[in-house]
Amino acid sequence: MIAVIQRVLEARVTVDGRIVGAIGPGLLALVAVEKGDDSPRTARMAERLMSYRVFADEAGRMNRSLAETGGGLLLVSQFTLAADTARGTRPSFTPAAAPEDARRLFDELVRHARVRHPDVATGEFAADMKVALINDGPVTFRLTT
Repeated sequence: MIAVIQRVLEARVTVDGRIVGAIGPGLLALVAVEKGDDSPRTARMAERLMSYRVFADEAGRMNRSLAETGGGLLLVSQFTLAADTARGTRPSFTPAAAPEDARRLFDELVRHARVRHPDVATGEFAADMKVALINDGPVTFRLTT
């Protein structure tokens, strides 16, 4: 499982002109499920999203987690992160999980996150989503499990 996380001042996802998920300050996580991912990896990703220290402490150092700051978490499925881009000029999506497996594990990630955190929003799986954000920093990391 891959997540690209961005510290944001705000973020939202729209589908067909309607907002389906939005947060204020917190983390936007673009998430890809790969072949071979399973429930333990999903639980581990939820744990990492909650505990990864990307928010400033009193000294201005990135030393506080989402769980500590209480910010929002916006989870957006994005299978293109699993692309193999090593050769040629067209990505191969062979590493990505099949859509039914990806949906099941993404939904599981959302459930794990909601058990751990009160402010979790999502995009809409497999939809043509428009993602808008104000990146804070910018601070962007790639997490894997």
